[in-house]
Amino acid sequence: MIKQSIFAACLSALLFIQCNSNSDFVIAKDQVGKLLKSNSIDELETVFAGDSIVRDTAMTQIGTAVKKINIYEKGGKHLMALTPNMDSIPKIDIIRIYDPRYVTEKGVGLNSTFKDIKDKHTIKKIVAVLNNVVIFLKDSDAYFTIAKSELPANLQYGNNTTIEAVQIPDRAKIKYMMVGWE
Repeated sequence: MIKQSIFAACLSALLFIQCNSNSDFVIAKDQVGKLLKSNSIDELETVFAGDSIVRDTAMTQIGTAVKKINIYEKGGKHLMALTPNMDSIPKIDIIRIYDPRYVTEKGVGLNSTFKDIKDKHTIKKIVAVLNNVVIFLKDSDAYFTIAKSELPANLQYGNNTTIEAVQIPDRAKIKYMMVGWE
């Protein structure tokens, strides 16, 4: 009887920890894991108390400070890079996801393909930039970048300003995953 109680307690604790850690990597509306859109830069030490925060400060040529904040897991794994806004109370504008454990509520992340994006999300727009294609979603703050090298040869070169979803191969891999809170 005591062994069963101990086993049940251990199982409950394990399930709680597993469920809790999974939500630490979900990208939802106004949230990336433990980080909320409402968090100020000053709150990062509290939000990522068990992780390492590395702040980069570089001066641009015009003299304004550009700060990037990198978040690393305790073991050294790069989780994300944060770019703050320049408001009087700085908050996060852009998040670049490095850890493939981060996924949208619908399960799309860095290890996904374009097929996963279009099957699980509604695409708002596709923007062609120099060497990449950026896919913005209607139902999420997350957006994805796919390298033009993943596209058919006729779309890889030149100034293709309009690329449609049907032109992107299902197997195209995600290059970058970002979240914009601008």
